Amino acid sequence: MHHEALRNWIRQAEADAGERGAMLTTEEKEELAQLRREVRELRRANEVLRTASAFFAAQLDPTRPR
Repeated sequence: MHHEALRNWIRQAEADAGERGAMLTTEEKEELAQLRREVRELRRANEVLRTASAFFAAQLDPTRPR
């Protein structure tokens, strides 16, 4: 086992125990990853809705410039 891997595990265990205020806990890291996935998914959904809205607006009002 590489000494840096052991060092990182110890630092993470200390963060999880509240002994390292500057590091995120494992739970916080998991929540951050989940929130980033959710934001990515919502941005994709917004883009789809924006595109669909423009498409349907053009269909309803053919005199409107595209």
